[in-house]
Amino acid sequence: MTGSQAQARQTDGTVLSVENLTTSFLVDGAWKSVVRNVSFGVAPGETVAVVGESGSGKSVTALSIMRLLEADSSRIEGSISLGGRDLLSLPEIAMRQVRGNDVAMIFQEPMTSLNPLFTVGDQISEALLCHSSMSKAEARSETIRLLEKVRIPSAASRFDEYPHRLSGGMRQRVMIAMALASKPKLLIADEPTTALDVTIQGQILDLIKVLQEEEGTSVLFITHDMGVVAEIADRTVVMYRGEEVETGATPDIFRRGKHPYTRALLAAVPVLGAMNGRDRPLRFPVVDPQTGQPDVPADVVDTAASGERPVLEVKNLTKRFDIHTGLLGKLTGRVHAVENVSFSLHAGETLSLVGESGCGKSTTGRAIMRLIEPQSGSVRVDGREILGLNKDQMREMRKTVQMIFQDPFASLNPRIRVGDAIAEPYLEHRMGTSQEAKAVVAELLSKVGLSPDMATRFPHEFSGGQRQRVCIARALALRPKVIVADESVSALDVSIKAQVINLLLDLQQSLNLSYLFISHDMAVVERVSHRVAVMYLGEIVEIGPRAAVFGNPQHEYTKKLLAAVPIPDPDRRHERKLGLSEELKSPIRPVAFEVRPPDYREVSPGHLVAIQ
Repeated sequence: MTGSQAQARQTDGTVLSVENLTTSFLVDGAWKSVVRNVSFGVAPGETVAVVGESGSGKSVTALSIMRLLEADSSRIEGSISLGGRDLLSLPEIAMRQVRGNDVAMIFQEPMTSLNPLFTVGDQISEALLCHSSMSKAEARSETIRLLEKVRIPSAASRFDEYPHRLSGGMRQRVMIAMALASKPKLLIADEPTTALDVTIQGQILDLIKVLQEEEGTSVLFITHDMGVVAEIADRTVVMYRGEEVETGATPDIFRRGKHPYTRALLAAVPVLGAMNGRDRPLRFPVVDPQTGQPDVPADVVDTAASGERPVLEVKNLTKRFDIHTGLLGKLTGRVHAVENVSFSLHAGETLSLVGESGCGKSTTGRAIMRLIEPQSGSVRVDGREILGLNKDQMREMRKTVQMIFQDPFASLNPRIRVGDAIAEPYLEHRMGTSQEAKAVVAELLSKVGLSPDMATRFPHEFSGGQRQRVCIARALALRPKVIVADESVSALDVSIKAQVINLLLDLQQSLNLSYLFISHDMAVVERVSHRVAVMYLGEIVEIGPRAAVFGNPQHEYTKKLLAAVPIPDPDRRHERKLGLSEELKSPIRPVAFEVRPPDYREVSPGHLVAIQ
């Protein structure tokens, strides 16, 4: 950027002006730059999105603006101006007044940002008391008003709630209320919806839009989700490996993106409705970020044979968790996590379980694996009932059914090399010798797109996507027929997510695997599924072929899930889609509560919907 352009930006009323920002960290006695020569501005009332994958420098850019990096081990160069005031030249005591007053930040994970020892009301009040001359009573009154403003029901009663008593969506609203407490000119939102369910994400995005209109606040929105960018951003800055590679109006970026990396990001976005007219799962096109050249996605061979005996049959599966309260631990209620769930899964088929957090998806997967014990029901694997098996018999059964978990880092022992982690189940089940295990590990690493020589590395030496590939390789070590994939791609960046899904589809085709794919991402589910089951409050409310459920949704909850999916179309970014205060109802019931088994009507062959 030229000096004249920088001068023009300083005088055109821009709220935030970032010029040639370079941020470096002290590594082994030398300075290593992780953000290089980044320049952009945010105008009054404007939303600017900074997009890119993990490691691209997005969050470091935001932390540099806020000056929240360790002074001893970081160095910020360039110019950061907020309302014409140079932030880099301010002493720390003056910068503390800027934070919260003039610029505020919402972080990705609200539970780690909120202090678990203080009520949410006290934490918001603290922000008001630090930056104003309010009394405690006035701060309490203003806090309740802010909670109401961010659409928290029964705001006055929530003042004295602790963070763990609130849902993820409610905690994120508390963070927004805290950020807005002092009416900042600029709100920095760092991945504020990444960890949230699709409907809660829609509510938070709608809330930010409404508050921005009411308060005239400028927003710097940091994300890797191009669907979210299309929904909320006026302008977009694309970052790749610490550098700004493309900047422009959001519609121009989406329709006429020039940089290969921009095109790679856009190609990896799952678009709801892209599967219309297709019966079989479809690989994502993968675009080379260096050349911009895509590969050609191919339909996955439909290996599911509905006439054969299912490889997995679940009937009337029920799991409840007791709630004990009081000094004597009296039973006062039960969480009805899974109620009368029934479905089947055939060889080579993908059945997706979808719904919001708390609907019972993961509990269903864990109950099938008997990682938790269900109260009643039937689970048959290859025709054999497994709920009555003893410990040794269950070990043998787990050769047939394996599980991939959401967080690959938590799934791997940080002290064990990944080659040993992959070989462990193979050796534990005495499927071969140590020498044979090495050959199997090399074969599996190659199969999941990693180099066999990576077997000697530890988990922390891999990226998130690579760690998930290691977990997939470990799950394949026992040559299973069924894999339960529990939110196995939800934590991954958009292009890494596309690569892992393509891997799962390729493995399904070559090994005739069956997947129980547990997810809240409807756009991804549409891409990978043969059939879909929608769960709500522990029950399946709609189940059927993917094309039928997505093309002709019948249950109100299914329609709500589909309506909440971000559409990567910038022309629709001013739309409002959801009731802002809607929350998933509680599955807690009184001890004596009797559940009525669900009744279903058949809409079309194999497409069943619960009678509401």
